[in-house]
Amino acid sequence: MTEIPPGTPEHHSQPDAESINAEDLILLLRRKISNWVEWGKACQQLQKVGYSSQKIFEETGFEPIQQNQVIVASQVYTTLINAGVSDAVRSRFERTGSDSLYELRILTQNERAAAAEYIVARNLDSEGAREVAKAVKEFSRRSTLPEGFSNHPGDAVAYEYWKVARQQKELQERSRLIARGLMFAHSQEARQQIEKLLTELAGGERRPAPRLPFYRIEADEQQPRLLPVAGKFPLKSDDLKKVPDLQSSGPFQLAQVSEPQTLVAIPGWQVIWKAQDPVGILCNTSQLPNQQAGKSEEVMVIIDREQREWDGDSYFVVDQSGQLEIEWFQDAPEVKLLGRIILVLRPKKWLDENLSRDVWQIDE
Repeated sequence: MTEIPPGTPEHHSQPDAESINAEDLILLLRRKISNWVEWGKACQQLQKVGYSSQKIFEETGFEPIQQNQVIVASQVYTTLINAGVSDAVRSRFERTGSDSLYELRILTQNERAAAAEYIVARNLDSEGAREVAKAVKEFSRRSTLPEGFSNHPGDAVAYEYWKVARQQKELQERSRLIARGLMFAHSQEARQQIEKLLTELAGGERRPAPRLPFYRIEADEQQPRLLPVAGKFPLKSDDLKKVPDLQSSGPFQLAQVSEPQTLVAIPGWQVIWKAQDPVGILCNTSQLPNQQAGKSEEVMVIIDREQREWDGDSYFVVDQSGQLEIEWFQDAPEVKLLGRIILVLRPKKWLDENLSRDVWQIDE
């Protein structure tokens, strides 16, 4: 509900109070002189000069919720006059209908004018006005109009009933929704769209369209990063230097490759996303330094070529007579560092590769 900012708890005069005769406004509200439009303006003026909603209620009998309604509705009425509505609309809402105009507060000026014309033409009450306002607001968010429906307020409401009726399986309720849609429909095309539902109703139950399989990536590691792969050990130093930097962009990290290149998708761990120029190298654990003798397995070594400053807690790739080697240096080395190893990734272990394709067997 759109609320008008309340006044202060007590009655205190403000700088513009001299131009407003509060006593006359109180008398107008107490005796219900003129019409509701003027009552709304009077309530708003009193709040501006310091009257709280409670104080106005005590002085006039207008409850706070009623004050809010006539204030907002009077503002909507003013926008209708500015939009140039018909005499029929002006006459109808001068006398009554603040509850209906209050429902139009969520619309733009042009939408309010069109909705008000339709409400008067169809002699709708405040409940009908609420339906019209909500449907027009929903319609305004669409980039294109649905097939067979115009942007007229009546068609907007009819479309909402058409949409709900299509999903309704209970025949009696579906028939009621179709009837409501036909009651509101303005264009002949919209009526035809709704009448098609009657044909489907007579021909049997219509299968609803399936839901699209939407899924949103939530965890960081669910958003992988594509990295170029230099090759498999043993490698020449030039093999690492020749690997081009791979740039990705957009919410899905799309990467463009201009020439044949081997890529690998690595889970989006923080260490991977922080790397500025990462490159992957395949090797066996037996080719890595400080590994115990035993079963060897293939791993992916991730190197950040941007990180070339020595760190005693890290391993680096260096050039040894034209060949790449992985070394740890207790002290700052004299050889040129070609990149720091940021991650050694083992492959996932599968109990049975064929079994892994049938998830239902694993679940059982």
